Amino acid sequence: MPWSAAFDDPIALRNGRKLLTLQQAADYIMQLPEAAQREPRWQTAIETLINAAETGGGWLLFARIAMLRALNADRRHE
Repeated sequence: MPWSAAFDDPIALRNGRKLLTLQQAADYIMQLPEAAQREPRWQTAIETLINAAETGGGWLLFARIAMLRALNADRRHE
């Protein structure tokens, strides 16, 4: 599956932007500070994005879930 593969449902960000594809999600993570990128939640998201790009199938859904979990981790402490 190419990195341009789209999620079934876009991932909404707090600023109103939406991540539509695997590539956009990967780019989002790569723009985070290096310390954040090393956090387990983002490492899991990266791994599932790579698996989705390499194998497709159900991994696209898992990648979306991992991104949502990583994005929403801070909200649990608000």
